[in-house]
Amino acid sequence: MLIIEVAFHAGKYHATPWDRQVNEGAVEWPPSPWRILRALISTWYHKMQGEIDEETIYHIILKLSSLPSFFLPSATLGHTRHYMPLFSGKTTKVFDTFVAVEENKELLIIWHDIDLNDSEKAAIKILLSRTEYLGRAESWIEAKLIDDLDLKEIKQNSYPLREGQSLPEGFESVRTLACMPPEDYLEWRKTTLSSHKERRLAELKVIARKNEKSVEKVKLGKKDIESIEKNLPENLYHALHTDTGDLKNAGWSQPPGSIWVTYIRPRDAFNVMPRARSAIRTKNDQIPTVARFALASQVMPRLTDAVSLAERIHIALVSRSVGISVFTGCDESGKPLDGHRHSFILSESNLGLGKGRRGEITHITVYAPMGFDRDARRSLDNLASVWGHGGHDIQLILLGVGQPEDFAGLDESRGESPMLAKSDRWISRTPFVSTRHPKATKTGLPKLDDNGLQIGSAEHELRRLLKLSSFPEPISVVPVTSTDLAGHETRWLKFRRDRNHGNGRRASSGYGYGFRIIFPEPVSGPIALGYGAHFGLGLFVPEQP
Repeated sequence: MLIIEVAFHAGKYHATPWDRQVNEGAVEWPPSPWRILRALISTWYHKMQGEIDEETIYHIILKLSSLPSFFLPSATLGHTRHYMPLFSGKTTKVFDTFVAVEENKELLIIWHDIDLNDSEKAAIKILLSRTEYLGRAESWIEAKLIDDLDLKEIKQNSYPLREGQSLPEGFESVRTLACMPPEDYLEWRKTTLSSHKERRLAELKVIARKNEKSVEKVKLGKKDIESIEKNLPENLYHALHTDTGDLKNAGWSQPPGSIWVTYIRPRDAFNVMPRARSAIRTKNDQIPTVARFALASQVMPRLTDAVSLAERIHIALVSRSVGISVFTGCDESGKPLDGHRHSFILSESNLGLGKGRRGEITHITVYAPMGFDRDARRSLDNLASVWGHGGHDIQLILLGVGQPEDFAGLDESRGESPMLAKSDRWISRTPFVSTRHPKATKTGLPKLDDNGLQIGSAEHELRRLLKLSSFPEPISVVPVTSTDLAGHETRWLKFRRDRNHGNGRRASSGYGYGFRIIFPEPVSGPIALGYGAHFGLGLFVPEQP
């Protein structure tokens, strides 16, 4: 008996059945035995030819060509719609369906009637450890051999349906591609070779008749025979090497050496699972206050349009949640909540992973001090896209939910979020827009506070809001005129500083300001203050050397 355990790192399995097109929304589940063997051969060919001899791989593949059974973990179907580049320079819209596997659940592939010797077991263990994906390249996996699993504890829920066997209650049938037995392949090849040679000979005779030549003298040439034999690999092992594109170009309806087999699987194999668990577990079961998303689009929005993107996300969340307080900022009667406990939608342009090279928004962090309850979590889980300019929708991929410290850090190359980090030096990333007007005396002179600052000025207002937000009094607050956006000095006038919707209070000028703040001790982010702070304005990040 041989058992292989497959864990899906990203929780997704992408694979289109042989006889289906990607935009049909079909997905192969369980993985076809044909695909599994091709994945092992590919790993050996690309990574291990110098470590394991081909004869060992040959015997392993032939033994695994028998039909396995499966344990399919709980899963549901998901899909994305996105544009793929073509060689012509144009793009095509792709409907990509995938299997979303329940967290911490593995697929088991079980062969009951095979026995590998010690050298073959050692070889397949190494082979599995080097196999990084199954199906398409985005289906990241970790595969390993299981030696001590008691199958009595595992209910195999997918296996071949024998001829004449009735479908068990609660199951459905699915057709999948497998290997014909190696001996059957040799017999099939012999018959097919003869058939193809006869067909080619008949074609040559037709050509001879058209050219008014003797039909009796027509024979197959050496090149004809070599061409026919080339399209019919000498054994099953070599048939599994054949390139899919070459097969389809040669007119094959299915790969040589393959057969269609009917498997059964649970009728509820794709039942809708409970709402997704957080990718990052919160400590002590705290209610999460942060949800972090990555962005993808053919035309990415720039950080200068942060407030516009945040408004679209806000509208989507309010709509999906039917107006719950954490997203609207109001109670059930429509009265604004006290304080700033509801959600902030903050944009980030991350250079650490080779992204944000033109100042694009690469991540969105939704932060709410009041936390996200079950209904809010469901809305965040369902937030997949918002409209973008020119018809290019912006995809949002939920990376996880948790507390600020779960995502905080200064190393953007590791996916950390500086805006959530801890520091004593902070600098403006988006413009601060004051919510009050500068005050003047009756004589027209600036009205000053005890520290000599004009009351209502941008710096005075910033200090007031820091105090209201329970931050320590800064050691210094120094104006800055711009931010570095992808290597370019970007002044605050370049940023959009007003909302299309809502009646947030701000100074009539609507000017944007920037500051460098030094605190007497490190403080944790996020720091977002002033008009439009809940939509990404007035955002500060740690100032790094």
